[in-house]
Amino acid sequence: MAQNILLFSSSSAEETCAIAERFATHLSPNSIIALSGDLGAGKTTFVKGLTQRITSTPIDEICSPTFTYLNIYEGERTVYHFDLYRLNRQSQFVSMGFDDYFEKDGICCIEWPERINDLLPQETITVDIAYASDQTRTITINNLSS
Repeated sequence: MAQNILLFSSSSAEETCAIAERFATHLSPNSIIALSGDLGAGKTTFVKGLTQRITSTPIDEICSPTFTYLNIYEGERTVYHFDLYRLNRQSQFVSMGFDDYFEKDGICCIEWPERINDLLPQETITVDIAYASDQTRTITINNLSS
């Protein structure tokens, strides 16, 4: 797999969503996106833009599954949105059958992927969102095939 690193700067939630919408057009079934960044950096905002593009779900209906671990959005392709912030062990992810979603022909978006690093396939696409300033975020996308 060819490795590319894409770097973006975002100054608003709307810009972050627009970047994610463009990114979504490059995804194929069974894509896994691991989103890293501090609390409030914009991981869920990125997933909102991506999910809206793929499923046509209104952006205000897309939210983080912090207390349920998984939200499913159906559309042109299905988006499986995981938030693993509260996950204690990788074995919990497997025992809940969540690893099966990696091969359901949808798109898996995983917030807090470091909780399951050993379970992520090599071809996982990483998206890191970092604070550049109070209003600006740097978004780095890595491992996207051309």
